[in-house]
Amino acid sequence: MDSDLEPVTEHDRAVIAEQLGRPPRGLRAVAARCPSGHPAVVQTNPRLADGTPFPTLYYLTCPRLTSLVGTLEASGVMREMTERLAEDADLAAAYRRAHESYLAQRNAIEPLGHEVTAGGMPGRVKCLHVHLAHTLACGPGVNPFGDETVELLRDEWPAGDCAAE
Repeated sequence: MDSDLEPVTEHDRAVIAEQLGRPPRGLRAVAARCPSGHPAVVQTNPRLADGTPFPTLYYLTCPRLTSLVGTLEASGVMREMTERLAEDADLAAAYRRAHESYLAQRNAIEPLGHEVTAGGMPGRVKCLHVHLAHTLACGPGVNPFGDETVELLRDEWPAGDCAAE
């Protein structure tokens, strides 16, 4: 397990279930926490317990962040981001590196036998939840659209208690 990831405690598992409104599946580690200390991003196993592939390695669980990202997605920003990939070779290269990093991290746990990652990588932007989760788990400079999402949400970033105990 990556040294920056935290083992999931029973308390974390209960909070994540409350955040999601269902028991978490494929839970592997806590990858990032909210300012209140609750899990905000989890790392999941590449396969669910029944063997079903689950390519989303980093999953955003914080309900406030999830809501903010949903509002951002509804604004049409993903279309503009995808258009920029065709116009900006440096951005496209950085996004390809994010895809390759994500794939390498997931394959280090368990290869799924395909190169599908998440969030539309590397050809389009289709889920900012994935990109934000990737940035929160791995830090800035890894996923350009995760970094942009952080900046776009900076003024509304959740602070304080964002999940009931």
